[in-house]
Amino acid sequence: MSAASPKLPRSALVAAPPPLPVGRSDGLSPAARRGAVAGVVAAHLVGAWGLLQIEAVRQAVGEVAPLMVDLIAPPAPPVPPVPPPPPPAPPQLKKPPPVALVTAAPSPAPVIFEAPPPPVEPPAPIVAIEPPPAPPAPPAPAPQPKTVAITQVTYLTPPVLTYPATSKRFGESGDAQVRILVDAEGMPRQMQMIKSTGFQRLDDAALATVRATRFKPYTENGVPQPFWVVMPLVFELQR
Repeated sequence: MSAASPKLPRSALVAAPPPLPVGRSDGLSPAARRGAVAGVVAAHLVGAWGLLQIEAVRQAVGEVAPLMVDLIAPPAPPVPPVPPPPPPAPPQLKKPPPVALVTAAPSPAPVIFEAPPPPVEPPAPIVAIEPPPAPPAPPAPAPQPKTVAITQVTYLTPPVLTYPATSKRFGESGDAQVRILVDAEGMPRQMQMIKSTGFQRLDDAALATVRATRFKPYTENGVPQPFWVVMPLVFELQR
């Protein structure tokens, strides 16, 4: 029989990692922390594998294997990446249906439209235009009154010359000549002073004398006619 192999203490079989302090922040992200823990576990596993290469250690491990307690949870298996969806199948291009060649029928010749000739308007009827009636002849001008001499005049009321008293006092005198238009009834209608005495009072007295005079109508072939006559009026002081 072979000699019994020495037994190793249980603490030499598996070296448990020191517990991590609770509530201590080491500034590592969760991924970095998991990587550190995985490295420590791998180092221990390598050490344990090296010890198991010794025959005595293998026997001791076989005896105490049921008493081993795994205090470190194995790292989570890596999540396999989600494979990308397969690329969509390229659309199948449908072949266009064959185009049937249709021979176009020859276009008909264009129809030329000829406009009908314009209707011929009948000539306008000829209307005789009568000349406007001639305007009536103007009435014959009335015959101008004749001028007769004072010696051919007969009075119905003879002229009475009144000498103004003021003119006598101031010694005013002179000769006046008044041209008179006498109508067919013997009434003086117009008077014109063709020669003045040089004094207004004497001229006014001469015109007043003519207005008060009435003439006998002057006749030609028995028909009364108006006439012009020049009447002399003399204002002379008695010496």
